[in-house]
Amino acid sequence: MIPSRLPLRPLARPGFGSPALTAICALRHRTRPTTPRWESTVGADKTGHIDAAPSEAIFFFDNVFPLKLGSLRFWGPWDTSRKLPALLKRFEDAPMSEPLRLVTRAIPDSIPLKVTEIIPRLKEGGAYVKFTYPAGTSAAEIEGELVRSLIDRPVKPWFNPFRGMKAGLVLGRPWLEDLYRLPKSRLRVEFVPAKDSEPPTELSQESLYSLFRRYGKISDITSQPSDSKVLPKFAYVDFVLVRDAVMARNCIHGFVLQEEGSKHATRLRLAYQQRVKAHHVWDWISNHPKIVIPLAAAILAAFTVAVFDPIREFFVKTHVQKSFEFTDSRLYKWLKRRTSDILAFGKRKGDDAGLHALFTHRKDQIDSIQEVLLESADTFVVVHGPRGSGGKELIMDQVLQGRRDVLVLDCKDVVEARGEAATIRKLAFQVGYRPVFSWANNLSSLVDLAIQSTTGVKAGFSENLEAQIIKILQTSASALKKVSLAGRKKDDKDANLSDDAYLEAHPERRPVVVIDNFLHKGDDKGIVYDKISDWAAALVQSNIAHVIFLTTDSSYSKSLSKSLPDRVFHQVTLGDLTPDVAKHFVISQIEQGDADADQKAVEGTPVISEKQRREDLEELDECIEALGGRLTDLQVLARRLKVGQSPKKAVSDIIEQGASDIMRNFLAIKGAVNGDKKWSVEQAWYLIREIADKETLRYNEVLLSNTFSASTTPAASNAEAALESLANAELITVRSHQGRPATIHAGKPVHQATFNRLLEDAVVRARMDLALLTELAKIEAKTIDKAEAELSVLGTFPSQPYQAAERVNYLLAKLQASQQKITAFEKEMAALKKVLSQEA
Repeated sequence: MIPSRLPLRPLARPGFGSPALTAICALRHRTRPTTPRWESTVGADKTGHIDAAPSEAIFFFDNVFPLKLGSLRFWGPWDTSRKLPALLKRFEDAPMSEPLRLVTRAIPDSIPLKVTEIIPRLKEGGAYVKFTYPAGTSAAEIEGELVRSLIDRPVKPWFNPFRGMKAGLVLGRPWLEDLYRLPKSRLRVEFVPAKDSEPPTELSQESLYSLFRRYGKISDITSQPSDSKVLPKFAYVDFVLVRDAVMARNCIHGFVLQEEGSKHATRLRLAYQQRVKAHHVWDWISNHPKIVIPLAAAILAAFTVAVFDPIREFFVKTHVQKSFEFTDSRLYKWLKRRTSDILAFGKRKGDDAGLHALFTHRKDQIDSIQEVLLESADTFVVVHGPRGSGGKELIMDQVLQGRRDVLVLDCKDVVEARGEAATIRKLAFQVGYRPVFSWANNLSSLVDLAIQSTTGVKAGFSENLEAQIIKILQTSASALKKVSLAGRKKDDKDANLSDDAYLEAHPERRPVVVIDNFLHKGDDKGIVYDKISDWAAALVQSNIAHVIFLTTDSSYSKSLSKSLPDRVFHQVTLGDLTPDVAKHFVISQIEQGDADADQKAVEGTPVISEKQRREDLEELDECIEALGGRLTDLQVLARRLKVGQSPKKAVSDIIEQGASDIMRNFLAIKGAVNGDKKWSVEQAWYLIREIADKETLRYNEVLLSNTFSASTTPAASNAEAALESLANAELITVRSHQGRPATIHAGKPVHQATFNRLLEDAVVRARMDLALLTELAKIEAKTIDKAEAELSVLGTFPSQPYQAAERVNYLLAKLQASQQKITAFEKEMAALKKVLSQEA
């Protein structure tokens, strides 16, 4: 014990006095039983306080229990209300290893006191010992003797052999709370009034030091700021050791004292306080969001790259190499060789024979593409042709037949996806990029918005569509390079070459990337096409892969030239088949082997006879001329012929089906203009009627017609957008000349016959002509309204000036011309209405 004189004025209390400390506690007195009670309580009558009689005092013994066991007190299976009483009742007969047995060892027999009650404090690792002492002895003297005894003969528990027990006289009124407040090295000392009518006095740091230094080494004392309005007033006392703070808190809590020079007494109320260190990590993070948030985003991005990118590269590589596909396994190939005869009935021999005939006709194009794949040409292969021309079949079934490392990217699925998350998910699926968290981008956007609104700094957690596409394509490029180098061995002749030099020297080792449906409809996703073309350019320039584009858009060179401005593309144009090739294609499909015919006869499907075949051959020339050379239409014709239809009947049904589709998709007045359709029914009918009559229309002539230039339908007011939308819907085909649109034709060869079939229907023609004339009449009526409005303004002049005479004559002539047109339209409309009223 370190004696120190406090500048405090003592308060009277019997039995307490010391030359070093003259302050006393003001406590209420209550009679206590003299028999010891070995049970844990929370104070007298569960109030949380311990009271002492006039002849009693209280010691607090420290280091009786392990301090870290305090947290176990709040663990459910350890119920102190049931466990501790049974433990404490064995105090008198407990072995030397019992923690409370140390208390009896710490009190020497020479000290004249009698223990009346022991209250253990497991949470604080100590125990209160209430005792009585003789009348001629003070509690302070007993404390001094006990402290000297513990210094001379220290009692060290087994769990803490380097620190002996300490004891201190309880000067205040202990509070035995069972709250979840674990001991800390910092004490919050609050100054509260000793009496309700007297204001408390805030103690100085010197007084606090003199009062608390006796319990252990103090690291710091912090007073409340002078401008603080927090009540009650307080100060922080920081001890070096937690057990010293525990001793001070249990001995001083509730202590009433009066500082010298003050008029009123002050009660000290102590509580453990979590120490907040200066420059604490979390404090620094919370106070510097502009630095921490971008840093966290960078760390998250680095973690993603380090963990997920290798996984994604692996999945893209296996997707290209088809490592997990059962059809490429040795077991499947072995079973296929052994069961080829059994499974032959499920194969479409007619289709294979027809495609073989088609590919024989296009052998030169197939050979030219295969030669490019064997060369180190850093350019694209572009296969262009209308829909249904067999471009994908040509590439996949002939050019790349038997090739293992092929990546097919279908742009149609990507650009038709709704929303950025769906677009990212579709693109990732096309290249085998997984795992992909497309949904997380929406959540990250919300986090970015919340952080930006609170801190003013964008965190950068979310990535826009462009960044996500670039990330997926870059990962795919890295995986494709690994695929290209997968077959390289250390004992090769050119093993000393670098990776780039090796890829340039071995173009046959590079994988092939097939980009299908390039420039498919979807103008709002133009960024997808731009990034894909840039990615493809990087692949061919870095000798990582060969790239083949399949497109139906004739303006593909404009888009691809942005990515490879100084290269000439290897272009392959697939047009409609000539009549001779188309006829040979159909014949090769209907001429099947006897085994296939027998199979169909067993199934009950009608099979055409030899006589029927000869008659069909005579009709095919005329039918194919009407049908055209589009591959998909020829396949439909061949399937109809194989089930017994005659060529004329089959072509007639195909034309009839096409007419029904056009009526439903283009000439249905209700709901014809909605969604992405930027054309009107009148515009579609105008093109059908004119193409059926002339076969070829001038592009600019169509744009200048009133139906397109002055359409009354709001969605179809843009003439060029309307034509482009109709071309995307395959009603028409726009052909270019020197990079500009020049002529308009039917969307497919069969459409020419379909348009004629629609014009042969008197009811359809009358109804659609009536709608077209009605719109033209509305256009002329608008012209008349504008002329009349301007004439009325000119008529307001007091006297008509001669300068306006020419304008008046112009407006009158225009009004007269429009009225004459309306009169002619109404005569035609009357005749059409008569047809509609008479025809069924």
